[in-house]
Amino acid sequence: MPPPIHKYSGARAMILLHEKYLRLFYQTWTIAKAKSIVLPQTTDRSYKSLDTLLLHVLRCAGNYMIWMCEKLELPHPGIVPPPSLENIVNEANTFMEHVLAKWETPLADVDEKCFYEPEYLSRWNVQYCIDAMMEHAVMHPLRHENQLTILIKEHAGD
Repeated sequence: MPPPIHKYSGARAMILLHEKYLRLFYQTWTIAKAKSIVLPQTTDRSYKSLDTLLLHVLRCAGNYMIWMCEKLELPHPGIVPPPSLENIVNEANTFMEHVLAKWETPLADVDEKCFYEPEYLSRWNVQYCIDAMMEHAVMHPLRHENQLTILIKEHAGD
């Protein structure tokens, strides 16, 4: 099935990049899990273990689209809550596919100007326009994938 046409082609580009980097994160996470990589000590609850990191990244992937739809006064995109921490490893791929499918169309009919103004307050109290939130959503799994890649390389050097 061909990808949906978006009024703003930049939105479609960000959707494809989000998919690419979320899949890359999950692939790298799977390698880290198989190698029993241990994350550095931190007070960040989302970074306590590989499993909490996986849940964090997948939950955020869904929540970014839910937030954008809320701010644009669009219908809820139908993204369900993520699996529990106890189930995340076994259900991660299914949930990821669900989120990616739900990212496909909600923004298709949004005019380009709505991606740049106004700005809205994020759930972590930072101002974002919709385009900037999309960029944030693309970079989030990529940043965590990079962290895991470094840890995997360090582990190989042991």
